[in-house]
Amino acid sequence: MSTPSPFFRLDGTDPNSQARAGTITTDHGTIPTPIFMPVGTQGAVKAMEHRSLRELDAAIILANTYHLYLRPGTEVLQAMGGLHRLANWERPILTDSGGFQVWSLRDLRSLSEKGAEFKSHLDGSRHLFTPESVVEIQRAIGSDLFMVLDECTNYPADHATAKASMEMTVRWAERSRRHHLESPFLYGHQQYQFAIGQGSTHADLRRDCMNALVDMDFDGYAIGGLSVGEPTEDMYAMTEVSTAIMPAHKPRYLMGVGTPENILTAIGLGVDMFDCVMPTRNARNGTIFTTKGRFNARNARWKTSNEPIDDAVGCWTSENTSMAYLRHLFVANEILGLMLATMQNVALYLWLVRTAREKILEGTYRQWAAETIEQLNRPRD
Repeated sequence: MSTPSPFFRLDGTDPNSQARAGTITTDHGTIPTPIFMPVGTQGAVKAMEHRSLRELDAAIILANTYHLYLRPGTEVLQAMGGLHRLANWERPILTDSGGFQVWSLRDLRSLSEKGAEFKSHLDGSRHLFTPESVVEIQRAIGSDLFMVLDECTNYPADHATAKASMEMTVRWAERSRRHHLESPFLYGHQQYQFAIGQGSTHADLRRDCMNALVDMDFDGYAIGGLSVGEPTEDMYAMTEVSTAIMPAHKPRYLMGVGTPENILTAIGLGVDMFDCVMPTRNARNGTIFTTKGRFNARNARWKTSNEPIDDAVGCWTSENTSMAYLRHLFVANEILGLMLATMQNVALYLWLVRTAREKILEGTYRQWAAETIEQLNRPRD
């Protein structure tokens, strides 16, 4: 069963691919899709002010339940009226459930039918995430869109291991859905709940999982457990298996992905939403994404270059900062260099999905995406 969506509208599709353009409407604003969500794990996108995100017209940011639960904690979040007020971010927020972070702890956690028990990476204190408690934590955060607790499967995973993990995710999802529907919101705005499909790289498990989740009638659906070491071809194959089952009238989210090429390919497979630390993390390491290709900010080639970082992504800072100045900042270890690099990389990702939407509505997405992937993969150094 899948009822009509009260917050997602499909605006158009590309005739030569499965690419879609839509609009998500929340109480904190609208989100045009396809959309990239800059990762603000602890309520802040690293090396970026909220003002810069607004200048780039970032429609939504992603924050993380695990990290916000540990610090500042639910008591502080509730006392401040939720993350929107604490961070003074008036636009939509999506929160991950923390399941991926608990999975990444490995040696510090144990899983059972009840939930995920783990040790804090901050002080070693023990905690338990249950499907119900994760809903309550995200009530305290007050995110507009939020994810259920799931079990992220290790890669590689044999069929039996992946099946047991997937079935646990489905049972947890059912508990999460029930608790969401029975518990009140804290701050007077609507929250929408997304399920997460698992199944590793086994197509039959992916189908079984997504069919079970669709029967629970979630507000949106995500594809989890990918970009964890599997071949790129498997990631695309599992994405296509999943989008074939996801309801067309609800948003589709591919979690933790990825490179510009990954995003454009997945848009062509029918995905609407993306997040990834790649643009911000790579920026701090000096790898810059531009419409003319990637480059290393420390490369001596740029020592006396007046060429702007990028004059095509609609970012004033990128248009008015020379390559020479950016290189100087990195060589001098100035924090401003990290900020300018992050601004450019996030601008590139937002330009990417914004332009993809335009091309979908024009009916020219497939050709544009192929040309753009070739252009973006070209080394600029």
